Amino acid sequence: MSRKYKFRDPAGVYFVTFTVIRWLDVFTRREYRDIFMDSLRYCQKNKGLALYAYCIMSNHVHMIVSQHGERELQSTIRDMKKHTSKKIIYAISANERESRRDLLLWQFEKAGANNGNNEQYQFWQQHSHPIELNTEEKVYQRLDYIHENPVRAGIVLSPEEYLYSSAMNYAGMPEKLIDVILI
Repeated sequence: MSRKYKFRDPAGVYFVTFTVIRWLDVFTRREYRDIFMDSLRYCQKNKGLALYAYCIMSNHVHMIVSQHGERELQSTIRDMKKHTSKKIIYAISANERESRRDLLLWQFEKAGANNGNNEQYQFWQQHSHPIELNTEEKVYQRLDYIHENPVRAGIVLSPEEYLYSSAMNYAGMPEKLIDVILI
């Protein structure tokens, strides 16, 4: 792994990306997005995760985060990825109405077999590519990037229209899904 992508400063604020293996469009279903959101809430409440911004797209998630307390951010990220991968894979396998179930499980199993770090399946790509946001310019550039992602994808016309994004928080809308620390 490149030295460029490391959690260096324990008190730092980082831009991270979680990407589903092979860029599979898993988060097209609300059930799977909600599993990720529940994990975010849990990590905020119980693991000291400070969440400043997020956006869940169909096959990846962007966040701006830092860590409070004794725990290391990389440990929280690792635990979140492990937990969400198990919960989402279980939800896919248990969902009889999931038309892509066999294909998705086959892809996850194939990726898991090719990676010795996995027991059976691999859901997320191996790394989160943390980028430390150590200047105001970097923070606002990444914040705009995250919130404009659904606009660039042609899903919505303005960032605050996208439900699974912190853009609603920054726009002051009451319909937000999760609390974030506004930058």
